[in-house]
Amino acid sequence: MFEAIKHNMETIAGVEIYPILSLLIFFLFFLALGIWVFSYKKEKIEELSQIPLNHK
Repeated sequence: MFEAIKHNMETIAGVEIYPILSLLIFFLFFLALGIWVFSYKKEKIEELSQIPLNHK
């Protein structure tokens, strides 16, 4: 099964760029997510954490 896939992938011109692009997108997404999480205001996190406790 994998031999057929490998053969088909080898015949596509420029296919070697796809794993590099996938890794780059993966890395940039988690880098942006980390920056967003660490730059979030502590007051807002505290306010959001109290929402389940204040529900009536």
